[in-house]
Amino acid sequence: MELLVPATTTNFGAGFDTFGLALNLYNYFHVEENDRFLIEIEGEGKDLPRDESNLVVKVYKRVCEVKKREVKPFFLKQKNEVPTSRGLGSSATAIVGGLMIFERLTGEELSLEEKLKIAYEFEPHPDNLIPTLVGGFVICLGGYSFHRTDFPKDISLIFAVPDFELSTQKAREVLRKEVPLEDAVFNIRRASLFIASILSRNYELLREATRDRLHQPFRAELVKGFKKVVETALEAGALGVFLSGAGPTICALCGRDSEESVGKAMEEAFRSEGVKARVLSLRASDRGAYWRS
Repeated sequence: MELLVPATTTNFGAGFDTFGLALNLYNYFHVEENDRFLIEIEGEGKDLPRDESNLVVKVYKRVCEVKKREVKPFFLKQKNEVPTSRGLGSSATAIVGGLMIFERLTGEELSLEEKLKIAYEFEPHPDNLIPTLVGGFVICLGGYSFHRTDFPKDISLIFAVPDFELSTQKAREVLRKEVPLEDAVFNIRRASLFIASILSRNYELLREATRDRLHQPFRAELVKGFKKVVETALEAGALGVFLSGAGPTICALCGRDSEESVGKAMEEAFRSEGVKARVLSLRASDRGAYWRS
């Protein structure tokens, strides 16, 4: 059996720490009981730990501690497609991987609340963790409360992934602790507009709905070429453009007919700023993490 855990994109501009979406890009985990912990990693994150300091193992051992279960070592083979420290939820995939490996090895099923309670010890970001677990588009209300809905299937998500990492901690440090009332209202209006847009399928609203004043103006300083990539993507036909998660990846929402042109425009815009980037053309995933034969 193999575990598939989806990547996520979050925020969508104005929906800071609130909106999250599962993607059809996965990290794969194959696990077998073993006499000691042994980890092999292929693909992304080849410098990740291969011992008990690996996040998957740390989460698994924490669940064993909470549930008072014997820690059974395992051999883990990770095949990672999700870029690390790029704003696509790679750490959330590892956390969820540890939770579901516990279920697999012990036969004990955890409730969603139990999973999230432990997951939050490692990463207190429900907008990443919840869609990784349940799939679809999620509006996080804080704690264990959320509303899930399907994301429009006729919208493509084009990601320009630059060749440098940006830690969530560093991206958090540049944010303001207090914000002007007018900026808070600005974001409430556009976050509301975003939901109206995807529910009504009026995608012309997305350009305005993905604007933000709470995090992107400050994180943009950490992402060389951010402004140019956004402007270029919109000129190439993108419906809306935003910083994926904490960055540095930039995501463009677009129709199927403009995928290629938007992706090339974003890649070239980064290149003109001296940044090498690759393009991923993805879709929303209605399914969260799952095991398959």
